[in-house]
This record gives sequence, structure tokens and C-alpha cells, in this order.
Amino acid sequence: MPTQTIRRATEADAVDLLPVFVEGFLDGPIADWLIEDRDERRIIYERYFRLMLRQGLANGWVDTTAGLNGAAIWYRRPAAAAGPPPGYQDDMAYATGRHLARFRLIDAMFEEHRPRIEHIYLAFIAVAPGHQGKGVGTALLAHAHAELDEVGLPAYLEASNADNMRLYKRLGWEASPRLFLPKAGPPFWRMWRSQPDPTAVDVTP
Repeated sequence: MPTQTIRRATEADAVDLLPVFVEGFLDGPIADWLIEDRDERRIIYERYFRLMLRQGLANGWVDTTAGLNGAAIWYRRPAAAAGPPPGYQDDMAYATGRHLARFRLIDAMFEEHRPRIEHIYLAFIAVAPGHQGKGVGTALLAHAHAELDEVGLPAYLEASNADNMRLYKRLGWEASPRLFLPKAGPPFWRMWRSQPDPTAVDVTP
């Protein structure tokens, strides 16, 4: 398997990374729950992930590969979670249109169950369809794990399906019991990667 070179993405990379996130998240249980029609979902996701990339580059950081075939959006979360940046709610309303209520619902549910201690949050990780199964996602995570170990911070994510959950577990993440989205929605798994201090491993709100 070829070695992946990981670097920080820049604003100039956003155009190339947008389809990576759109295609990477286009199918799956949460995608089906958010927007039933797949063609409409693609249109909404193009606006939504353009916003997510802009927010990640401005308020967190985005890791990508040298070939721009995978990327991950990360944030450093303080003990008391900050609110959304100015203009975010209006941008979300424009991006998601008539589906805004479900996007807000999932945001609120995720925020409610995130840990309150300082940690690094993996908001999104995606690999271009033609490069999946080739170690791109694992390389992005391994790069982040090395940085986490260097700064001594734990990390948190929400896994949207069982396959992803098992991958994270193989890479050292711990899974909490499943939580289910409302209105007959699918499950997700809160997952935690510990820092060296075991007393900090707590994902309860």
C-alpha cells in the first residue's frame, strides 16, 4: 500500500476537496435520513460542505493528502463549548433550504452529547470514492493521532455507521452505546480516543 503524505489544507484546496466530501457522504444512513431524494441531496451537500470547509479552514483545520483524495476537518473544543460563529445560522439556512430543521436537529443532538472537557473534535473525514479502501482514511487518522499524542489531548467523533465504528475501534478509539436520531432515524456511535491520563476518559455531557 503506497504511503500517503498528509499536509494542512489551504483555502486554495477547497474547490478540489468539496467533491471529496460531497461524494464521500452522499450515501449512508444519516444521508438518507437528512434528505430522502438523492439528486436533491447532492445539490444541498454541495452548499453544505462548501460551508463546512469554509468553517473548518477558518475556525479549525483541515488535513488532506498530497493528491487531495481525502480530507478531515478538525476543531479544538474548549471545556465550555463556544457558540457558532457570526452568520453561521444564516449560512446554514441558505445551504440546507427546506431541510434546515433536520440539520439543526442533528447539530443539537450531537452538541448535547459531546464531552465538556478540552479535546480535539473530528467533525468530518472523507475519502474520494476511487481511493477508498487504499489506506487514505487510516493515514489521515494516523497523522492526527501523532499530533494528539504530542499535545496530550483526547479526541472525539461521531461514527455514522457500524463499518466506520469498527475501523475507529481498530485504531484505538472507544465506542459508547449507540444513540438514535429521532423520527425513526439511524444510530450513531460516540467515540473517544484517550489522552495519557485515564481519568480524563469521560464522554458524558
